[in-house]
Amino acid sequence: MKVEATLGFGGNLGDPVAAFAAALSRLRAHAAVEVKAVSSVWRTAPWGKLDQPEFRNMAALIETTLPAEDLLALCLAIERESGRERRERWGPRTLDIDILTYGDVTIDRPGLQVPHPRIAERGFVLAPLAEIAPAIMIGERSVAELFAAIASDDISRDAEGTTRLEGMLAVQPG
Repeated sequence: MKVEATLGFGGNLGDPVAAFAAALSRLRAHAAVEVKAVSSVWRTAPWGKLDQPEFRNMAALIETTLPAEDLLALCLAIERESGRERRERWGPRTLDIDILTYGDVTIDRPGLQVPHPRIAERGFVLAPLAEIAPAIMIGERSVAELFAAIASDDISRDAEGTTRLEGMLAVQPG
C-alpha cells in the first residue's frame, strides 16, 4: 500500500544544497519511494543552539510502500552516507532528514514520532512544507495556517540555492 509522506531536510555544514540533491537522488533510486514534489531551498536562522551558521532547509513530498520504521532507517542511512555525525542536539550538521508526516497516522514510539514533534513551532520546517503541501493537516490546522501564524524575517527563500538544487536534480538519474 502506498502512503504519502513528507520529509524535511536541513543542513548548515559543507554544501547543504549538494547534500539535499544527493539525498533526493538516493531516495529516487529506491524502488519503494517515489519523489512527487520538492520545495525551494530556504535560508533559516539556527534554532535551539544559536551560535552556529544559518541553515538551508527544504521539504519533499513522497509516496512510499515502506513502513514508517523502514523509511526512517533509509533516511538515517542517507544521513550517515553524507557524513552526518550526531554529536550535539540542535547542533551543526551536514544533513538532517526528518519524517514530518506519514499519511494521516500518528506515531509515538521511542525514536519515531510523527507528525514530527514541535512541527507547529518550527518555521524552518513549515515554510518549505507549506510550499509543496499546504493543505496537510497537523492536528486541527493546515500547514499553511500554521506557517502563516509564525512566519518571520528569519525565514526566506534562497533563490540561488533553489536554482542550484534544480540544476543538480536535472542532471541526476532518477
